[in-house]
Amino acid sequence: MQGDGKQAIGRTALTVAALGVVFGDIGTSPIYTIQTAFSPSDPHPIQATTDHVYGMASLIFWAVTIIVTVKYVGLVMSADNEGEGGIMALISQVRQTGDGVSGRTKFLLAGLGVFGAALFFSDSMITPAISVLSAVEGTKTISSSMDSYVVPITLTIIVGLFLLQRLGSGAVGRVFGPIMLIWFATIAALGVRGITMHPEVLRALSPSYAFDLLFNSGSTGFFVLTSVVLAFTGVEALYADMGHFGRGPIKLAWFGIVFPSLILNYAGQAALVLERAPTDGNIFFRLCPGPLLLPLIVLATTATIIASQSIITGAFSMTRQAIQLGWLPRLRIKQTSSEGYGQIYVGVVNWLLMIVTIGLTVGFGKSDHLAAAYGIAVSLTMLMTSALLFIAMREIWRWSLLAAGSVAAFFLVIDSAFFIANLTKIAEGGYVPLVLAISVYGVMWIWHRGAAAVMARMHESLTPVAEFMKDIQSRNIPRVPGSAVFLTRTERDTPPVMLWHVKHNRALHQHLFVLRVEILSVPWVVSRDRITIEQVAPNFWRAEARFGFMERPHIPELLTTSKALGCTIDLDDVTYYVGHETVVRREDGKGLSAWQDGIFAVMERNAIHVSDFFSLPSDQVVEIGRQVSI
Repeated sequence: MQGDGKQAIGRTALTVAALGVVFGDIGTSPIYTIQTAFSPSDPHPIQATTDHVYGMASLIFWAVTIIVTVKYVGLVMSADNEGEGGIMALISQVRQTGDGVSGRTKFLLAGLGVFGAALFFSDSMITPAISVLSAVEGTKTISSSMDSYVVPITLTIIVGLFLLQRLGSGAVGRVFGPIMLIWFATIAALGVRGITMHPEVLRALSPSYAFDLLFNSGSTGFFVLTSVVLAFTGVEALYADMGHFGRGPIKLAWFGIVFPSLILNYAGQAALVLERAPTDGNIFFRLCPGPLLLPLIVLATTATIIASQSIITGAFSMTRQAIQLGWLPRLRIKQTSSEGYGQIYVGVVNWLLMIVTIGLTVGFGKSDHLAAAYGIAVSLTMLMTSALLFIAMREIWRWSLLAAGSVAAFFLVIDSAFFIANLTKIAEGGYVPLVLAISVYGVMWIWHRGAAAVMARMHESLTPVAEFMKDIQSRNIPRVPGSAVFLTRTERDTPPVMLWHVKHNRALHQHLFVLRVEILSVPWVVSRDRITIEQVAPNFWRAEARFGFMERPHIPELLTTSKALGCTIDLDDVTYYVGHETVVRREDGKGLSAWQDGIFAVMERNAIHVSDFFSLPSDQVVEIGRQVSI
């Protein structure tokens, strides 16, 4: 019984913590969703008629129910990769288990997953801008004179948020959940207050009002989808953060707290519109009694900061995952806490996100202007997830073609409708996430292609181990005491870094250990599968080490297990040899184009050293360089 009590407390703690990390984005969407739909500044605003208000509220309720509850909580979260979620984790699982998927299809799926990751990065730039901006705009309901201060206040908060990232989110993270619990209780209470003003708004729970608005109101039913999509911004976080909290706590938080709070608040705002409240300001804040307005603005701003913090942290995690899988160059990653592996800081990503977020805030100026940019990113990500879900249903769950096709088609039709509707807002700002995502995708694609070209060149002139050892003996190369560990990317024969070492130093250690590290498409690797060692010549071992994309490689710790596998190298007298390639363009015209080669060379020069990436002791590392033409 005592154990059951502790488990219950643990589940409750995880559920509360999930409120801040998982639901920060979707939880703050009521601040701007209804406002955007009825805003007179929108090119296609909804008229505040009874039918339209009922229709809007009904669409939000059924869209959130179908897309978030049924699709993501019910289906997508079941497609986990050993407990980890996210679009790249899903891609990795499909590529591993999809026996019926052709190599070409797997390549296309990989590209789809990487573009999904690129869209996530663009979301990471837009979310802080629209979230904080919409909360600070609440000050205009107190006094119209605050209008000129909204952007400066927002910029101050955003800059402060990014400056604090290097300190880590561990300490602040402990209060994220409780604050968001207060937030959801508050928006639910505000929603109930609005409903009491016009209880008939509960009729909107009937899907007939949603169908009527969609199909019987002309173009309004089409354009309204650009606002409805804002009700489930951040929905990908449910899937991406599953590995941190588990499926159970996230589901409990959604059904027990988040979903009812959101629906009550949206209904309350709709009731307020039915009561002829002005729609030219922020409808969300009009739900609040005057004396409590300032505390609500402070709470809303805090909630949007939490939402922004969560997605920035997610961008850091996505960066590490992309590095491990070979889609980004090695960047300096700082572990900000020993308590959680996910608490990291990536300086380059942080400053780039801050610069773009500031630009978006200044450029758009208002949250409803940013809504167009936000909607297209969300709808496109959902569309790609639905396509991948079909592959998962067929290849992972082994559903029949009819069952998988029917379910996937249902979601694809809905997601396509949202995406097509948001395409109409490309000129109004929808181009922003597309440009950002294409730029990020281009960087990732060039790095991946360049790294593959370097690998191909290194495999063109490999020397078999037997031939190399025979040459060493024939040339009387001195064998000095000690052990040498050579890190290599080649899968066979003598590693190039060993050849370069002998060429330049004209000596070789008595004990040789060649290590190749492979990052697998799984989050974690069990210890028994971590390393395999083979003796390829006397006192010459070759090893393969495997890490999951959620793990941090630490080579010195790994080598402590080598003796148990039959390797006799002396770990107290080890020198690590790593290669450093300077990339130049091939002269035969068979390599990368000049512009791709130039971008890859810049990224290669600015990547952190292999020794830092693999946690090698700096005083035991020898780096040997050479030019590689690609």
